[in-house]
Amino acid sequence: MNETQAARKKALRAELRQMRRDHVAALPDATRALIMRRPPAPMLAMIGDDAVIGLYHAAAHEAPTRHYARFFQEAGHRIALPAFADRDAPMNFREWTDPWDDSDLAGGPFAMPQPEADTAALVPDVLIVPLVGFTAAGERLGQGGGHYDRWLGANRDTLAIGMAWDVQEVDTLPCEAHDRPLDAVVTPTRFFGPFEKARP
Repeated sequence: MNETQAARKKALRAELRQMRRDHVAALPDATRALIMRRPPAPMLAMIGDDAVIGLYHAAAHEAPTRHYARFFQEAGHRIALPAFADRDAPMNFREWTDPWDDSDLAGGPFAMPQPEADTAALVPDVLIVPLVGFTAAGERLGQGGGHYDRWLGANRDTLAIGMAWDVQEVDTLPCEAHDRPLDAVVTPTRFFGPFEKARP
């Protein structure tokens, strides 16, 4: 990676993470409980009836995925979460069978809950992706580990939908060849996309 690009991304991540923390801290509890309860109609129109839905298990300040996981499971979709065998292993996905109580999850190598090792492996048809920042054109700034970019690079037929707070939108991002664009982005107030993008 270009050192200048790396420095720009690092500084932007720090700035956007702070903005995200401040935004979430300012939300009243009652408001937070009502956010992201049901996917918007344009998003649902992109998703097939039998699609496997991959999500992330949201950390404290990330846009919440819990209600979406429950919605899709109740609609008959299988739900998957990222799973890592160890910190050096590639990201894969395993079935999340209990988005109500997390009874089927264990601690993972990155201190994130993930499905137990004996849970069914799945390949998502639709992947709801975490992000630190995004543009209205579908560019994404991730956490910096590259796990999602690598997985999406190897699974180009999977629809990638970013999930974010509105405060995470920026005008431009420092993007490189390995950064995978999104098919759409959903926030509590807007839906961006679907975007046209090449799928070689």
